[in-house]
Amino acid sequence: MSIFDELGTEKVLSLYKRMTLLRRFEEHVYFLFLQGEIPGTVHQYQGQEAVAVGICDYLSSSDWITSTHRPHGHALAKGIKPREALAELYGKATGCCGGKGGSMHLGDPAVGMVPAIAIVGGGNSVVTGMGLAFKLRQTGQVAVCFFGEGATNEGAFHESLNFAAVQHLPIVFVCENNMYGASTVYHKVSLVENVADRARAYGISSEIVDGMDVLAVHKSGGEALSAARTGKGPILLECKTYRFVGHSRNDARGYRTKEEEALWKERDPIVRLRNTLIAAAGISEAVFDEIEHEVKTELDEATEFARTSPDAIPEQALEGVYA
Repeated sequence: MSIFDELGTEKVLSLYKRMTLLRRFEEHVYFLFLQGEIPGTVHQYQGQEAVAVGICDYLSSSDWITSTHRPHGHALAKGIKPREALAELYGKATGCCGGKGGSMHLGDPAVGMVPAIAIVGGGNSVVTGMGLAFKLRQTGQVAVCFFGEGATNEGAFHESLNFAAVQHLPIVFVCENNMYGASTVYHKVSLVENVADRARAYGISSEIVDGMDVLAVHKSGGEALSAARTGKGPILLECKTYRFVGHSRNDARGYRTKEEEALWKERDPIVRLRNTLIAAAGISEAVFDEIEHEVKTELDEATEFARTSPDAIPEQALEGVYA
């Protein structure tokens, strides 16, 4: 039985819709940024949607994730509403972090997401503390750490992986290997071909996953999370993926060839799942059109909410501060 048959058409369609939401959200944010409506900078997620959606589908609000400077996809997949995320990008008081975090610090404890940590490898240390707390409390919760391959050359990655391994913590480390740390290609900074191979040094299980196939991520993610919940963690998943956009908004991607980008775009996770739904379930174009309409309507409403929400005020800077 294929993973498609196991999940059923409705579940696969829901994965497709969530990936579509992530993609359209990012495209919309890019437009708003160019219009000058969103301050700061943005690090976008187009191309990597299958990883966030495939993993987070198995998580409840009591499970927690850590994210990176590229957090929009993780935030939406974990349950933050587009209106709350967009208001945060606008710096509004109604944002998921009260307008204090902006693009690189999206998060909301209510859905189990620590505000994203922009320091490379920073989430790896934080997630280890979460996993230890879950183990000591015996809550059955699991923690997921999303990070890029660039973080694997940081000391925090190795220290956290070793501690989590020795303590058998309920953590799934998810490496989104999009090949480039900013503009530096991975093979120029590591002689280890696969990030997954590094897990062997710490005596834990790892797997390489096609990060451009949401069904593959969903299957491997589900198995890893189930194992972590039952005391068989930590586990490392290396999802081979690709960002279709630059590292940040002003990145012209001169370090990549047009041929390479074209090859990866042929593996677009949304297009691939769409083709699978058509071939395996006979889904009509009308269904996909309706999904696009629903997503557009939600984003339009989110934009109006963000634009009309009150700005964060200086006094709010003193709220939620702990010493």
